[in-house]
Amino acid sequence: MTSCAIPSTGEAAASASMRRGACPSLAAPMQTGDGLLVRLRPTDDSLTLPKVIALAAAAGRFGNGIIEITARGNLQFRGLSEASVPALAQAIGDAEITITEGLAIEMPPLVGIDPAEIADPRPISAELREALGARRVPLKLAPKLSVVIDGGGRFGLDAVVADIRLQALSTAAGARWLLSLGGTAAKGAVVGALTGDAVVPAVTTVLEKLASLGTTARGRDLDPAEIRSLCRAQALSGGPAVPSSVPIPGIHELDNVGTVLGLGLAFAQVDAATLTTFVHQAQELGAYAIRLAPGHAFFVLGLMREAAVVAQSLAAAHGFRIAEQDPRNAIATCAGSKGCASGRMETKAMAERFVQTAPWLLDGSLTVHLSGCAKGCARPRSSELTLVGAPSGYGLVVNGAANGAPSAYTDENEIESALARLDRLVRQNKDAGESAQSCLTRLGAARVSAAFEQG
Repeated sequence: MTSCAIPSTGEAAASASMRRGACPSLAAPMQTGDGLLVRLRPTDDSLTLPKVIALAAAAGRFGNGIIEITARGNLQFRGLSEASVPALAQAIGDAEITITEGLAIEMPPLVGIDPAEIADPRPISAELREALGARRVPLKLAPKLSVVIDGGGRFGLDAVVADIRLQALSTAAGARWLLSLGGTAAKGAVVGALTGDAVVPAVTTVLEKLASLGTTARGRDLDPAEIRSLCRAQALSGGPAVPSSVPIPGIHELDNVGTVLGLGLAFAQVDAATLTTFVHQAQELGAYAIRLAPGHAFFVLGLMREAAVVAQSLAAAHGFRIAEQDPRNAIATCAGSKGCASGRMETKAMAERFVQTAPWLLDGSLTVHLSGCAKGCARPRSSELTLVGAPSGYGLVVNGAANGAPSAYTDENEIESALARLDRLVRQNKDAGESAQSCLTRLGAARVSAAFEQG
């Protein structure tokens, strides 16, 4: 946790060749097709609206005006240059916004104010950072290694992948913390339960073990039984109940806070001018802050119920996602050819094509991944349908990742027809009550590929 360090021009230049897998920051921005990219997470639980306005102004002045919220709830600024990165850092510092550095420790977006929260994870986060900061020799860890500390509540992080996960459990003796490794809350390898005073020593032990394995080691590489013994965690007799989080887009009532408005960015990004206009409107309605959230989303705090309804309508007019049923929720996109030199697809335009041409595919049961190239930055894992930019057009990967072998191809002239055929395939074959995902699974990859490629 620190104020903004301003990188030198040389440092920015050195970062231009950053390998994939590292994390772009103010000190080490990443070269992309539209300039340098910076990713950051403000230290504040809440960003006051004046601070949001200051960030938007800085994005427009020093970058290309595109602001992104990542799948994990971090901010990204695009279109920066070697000269403008230090100026951006200065503007952030002038706005009195501090940036979290070092180990990525993630907590639920409404930490401390969610009435359903079992335990507040912030003291554990602070103690862990203090313990790591006090080390004479810092631990060398994988760049993207993350720790999730989830105190529970309506908006937990069960769907967020973590190397180390602490999940609050409610017991007769009080709150305990379930330690697991790798994956989501449902798929992580369970180590065992810990009492409060044992949590930070246990996590430190896990981090030391990872550091001993090298800077590519991740939570999934560890043996849960060995870690259970090292940390003296209490084994569970049965699998823990996997929490179920409430979708963020929508108007939510919190007993001790009142109304919060959840909104999402369309295809993960918004231009600075649009964000500034909406924030000013929300401020006039009584809002005072936002909280960043996973899933390219954020919460608006301070609105009364009636004002939240008005703000939600304004947000929809500005292109924000306002409901779980929004078909855009089912599409994952990278920056595409407009934002990345490797991209061979204008992913945002293609996403709009999907919404208009293939609505039967976007019922929320599956994820359509639009990837500008085979790296699959927006979604490295498998998706039911992945469309990949290729030199001669577009490749379709069914039930695979962007780096998988496409089973069908089409070109720019035929893509609209190909999407329409996929939509018709589901519309004409979907049984009553059946989801698009189940329909495609039943039809099989060969039939899906044939429909896409049929001329």
